[in-house]
Parts: sequence; structure tokens; C-alpha cells
Amino acid sequence: MEDKFAPYVAALGRGPGRSRDLTQEEARTAFGLILEGAADRAQIGAFLMLLRYRGENPATIAGLVQAARDHIGLPLPGLAADLDWPSYGAGRTREAPWFLLAALALAASGVAICMHGSNEFGAGQSVPEALQVLEIAPARNAVEAAEQLRARRFAYLPLAAFAPKLDELLGLRRLFGLRSPVNTLVRLLDPADAGASVDGVFHPPYIETHLGAAALLGRPRLLVIKGGGGEAERSGEKPTIAYRWQQDHGRAEFTFPILSPRAEAETTDIRAVWHGETPAPTAVLATIALAWFALGRAETPEEADQRAIKIWEERK
Repeated sequence: MEDKFAPYVAALGRGPGRSRDLTQEEARTAFGLILEGAADRAQIGAFLMLLRYRGENPATIAGLVQAARDHIGLPLPGLAADLDWPSYGAGRTREAPWFLLAALALAASGVAICMHGSNEFGAGQSVPEALQVLEIAPARNAVEAAEQLRARRFAYLPLAAFAPKLDELLGLRRLFGLRSPVNTLVRLLDPADAGASVDGVFHPPYIETHLGAAALLGRPRLLVIKGGGGEAERSGEKPTIAYRWQQDHGRAEFTFPILSPRAEAETTDIRAVWHGETPAPTAVLATIALAWFALGRAETPEEADQRAIKIWEERK
């Protein structure tokens, strides 16, 4: 059975002048074989690391995403969301996931948000830990996620709950000591087929990969930033450049202004902030604005910043 997969490893790993990138369809077929169990562990490791070594490109990532969506059966039945919000950060040490409060405030304003992810390799407080503090339960499966979206317009769906095979592949980072293209493809899964997505990357070169893959996949709208810890979180302490892919309009670049310069250390008590006992860190308002703009509900970043204040104040 493994011989069926060998040509894809060979194409990537031949010597100088002979190796090549996979086409989108080849990547889709090869990753489909992995997800079907038609490749052994050594082949999987070689494949993922060769892809990493050659450098991720939009066509390959789009093919991997298509294979993953085929295998999982996306979009998941019953899920209906306005905004897709991947959370797979594993970057620098961070404190609280302020982007989570931004998402919850948007949900309170009427925006349906499907957040999915895995923070297993991250630092600081994870999304599941923060949800526990806020007494909100992650969805245990797609059915629960659909129920939560209907009830409160927000659901957090762990990757392991809807794509255990991808979660297992993501876990190979322990063996490699390196991220693999799986880290990129999971961010582009969009399990609810939402009308818009907001995404964060840790390294700027991945911005092009995300935008290019979104175009090849026919995604309606995707906004990407270099975010704190690789998350879709805008600090507001310095200008933030956001890159957007939108069907029928192509690509565009926007600069979000400074909201507040860095001041003294802010709280890390996410519950106190949510309940209004402590002023919200700048990142909360700044990220609400980022997501509002990603939805296409503001014409300019400045307009989104103004709207974010009202969304936060009226969250109850």
C-alpha cells in the first residue's frame, strides 16, 4: 500500500534540479492518502518535513486543505457562522487570550462566530483555560457547536473534537521539534463555511501563503495579520498592517492606527475584564475592530475602531 504514496515523497525529495513542488491536485491526493491511512509514519514525516524544507506555497496548502475538508466532511452539518476564527497560536509567551473577549463581545452584538483550534503548543493561558474561567464550555462535537451557535452565537470547537486525525498530525511537532504545513492548513479549514475569516500568523511570509490559498479555495473573504503569538489579535499599541483577500475584489492592504501606546503592565484577569471590574486592555478593543473590519461592516479601520468601543460597552 505504501508504494502508492512513495512517488509524492520522491517528487519533493529528488536531488538539486530534479525535485519539485507538488501541484494543488497532487497535494490533495497525497494528503488524502495520509488521512486514509495509506502512508506509514516514516513516509508522513518525510513528506511533511520536505514540504517545510521546500517552503509552503499557496497551491500546495490549498490542496492539503481540500483533502482535509474532504476527509472531515466540511462544512460540518448544522454549523452556521458569520465569522470563522482559527486559534492555533504557538508563538511567544503571552498572557491572557484577549482576542477571546473580542470574539465574545462581537457574539453579544449579534455576530455568529465559530472559533476552532488547538493551543497545545502555545504558551500562557489557552483558550480552553480562559473559557473555563468564564464558565463557558468548549463544544465536544459538531452537534454541540451548532447548538451553542444558535444559543449564544459563539462556539469554540477544539480541533480534536472534529478532526482527530489532523490533531494527531499536529502533534508530530513533538517528534520534529518544528512546525509543519499542518499548522497552516488547520487555520484554513473553515468548518462552518463562514462568510468571512480573520486569521493571525507568527511569521510574515505565511501571509502570502494564506492569501494565495484563500484565492485558490474560493474563500469569500479573509483578513490576515501578523498577530501576537500567531493569533488574530491586534495589540493596538502600534500600527497594524492587515491584508485582505476578497472575492471579486482581489487583494488589498490596510493600516490600523495606534489606539494606545504601551503603558504600565495591564491585568491578566480575563474574568474581571469581561465583567467590567477592570478596564479592558487595548488589545480587546483593537481586536474587536479588526474582526468587525474582516466582516466587511466598516469601510475603514478608523470606522471599525469607533464601532468597537460601542460593541464592547454594549456587550451585556
